[in-house]
Amino acid sequence: MRKIHIHAGMTAMLVLGAHAGAQAPVPAPESYTAQTTYAKLARTYPFIRIARSEAPPSVRALTGITYAQRGARALQLDLYLPAHPPAGKAPGIVLVHGGGWRAGVRANFAPMAIRLAERGYAAATISYRLSPEALYPAAVQDARAAVRWMRTHAADHGIDPAKIAIGGGSAGGQIAALAGVTDGLSRFDPDGGPGAASSGVQAIVNIDGLSDFTSAAARRYEDDPAKQPSSAGAWFGGRYAEKEASWREASPLFYVNAKTPPILFIGSGQARFSVGREEMVARMGEAGVPSRVVVLPATPHSFWLFEPWLAPTVETTVKFLDDYLK
Repeated sequence: MRKIHIHAGMTAMLVLGAHAGAQAPVPAPESYTAQTTYAKLARTYPFIRIARSEAPPSVRALTGITYAQRGARALQLDLYLPAHPPAGKAPGIVLVHGGGWRAGVRANFAPMAIRLAERGYAAATISYRLSPEALYPAAVQDARAAVRWMRTHAADHGIDPAKIAIGGGSAGGQIAALAGVTDGLSRFDPDGGPGAASSGVQAIVNIDGLSDFTSAAARRYEDDPAKQPSSAGAWFGGRYAEKEASWREASPLFYVNAKTPPILFIGSGQARFSVGREEMVARMGEAGVPSRVVVLPATPHSFWLFEPWLAPTVETTVKFLDDYLK
């Protein structure tokens, strides 16, 4: 495992080594966007700016593609492709937005997807069922369905079906990690089975997403009794004491084995969101699975929505994907 600390604007340095009681209002998906987050962060970080989300001429954007149907609900993605792809097929990555499992929009990851497309990757940003619509593990199932869609339609878009990653930020990082480490488990992949394309991935990028819901630190943050329910409690349909099996089952930490894909962890300066990461890295090392940890010190959660932090986030991701997909 390699651990890297990145300061915005500097070259990276390599360092070796549903609860009973009053219910909280249900947030709208749009309550967690770059704009709403900027309003909260700008006073503390006056130098930040919202990352550009318009595709330049070098990127081709295909928007509003339905990748899965859940009853009357059409789950959609936006696909960003190199306008002039290099020779050969492009590796792909599915990006899962955050928002505490109950808010957020796929457009949050458009800036990163655009920059990955500029670097030769096919990047899809996805919408998925949030907790007010469907409880755990629906979001994980949707993420796997998006990977399957990308693999099934790879030939249509010049994508290499053998080189697909999944990534995400915050709750999306946890969802992406869990989707990536649970290949072959039908509970997380009800769309699979005989004749279906694989929803397995070859690499995972977890940006500030939890790796373990079961530790004392995780429960202190995610099972706060003052929140009725907490974001995690709303997703699981109950507090830890009520839904312990689900809280454990949703922890990527417990699925590490020799077949786990390589994982890049990118972390903020907020310790809350790194819970379980070091334990997972240790287990990966024991299993002989590559991992990489990059920390952007003194950054807030949701740093990837803003410059100057998006640039090093993209650079780190591209270097990792180049190493393990190209």
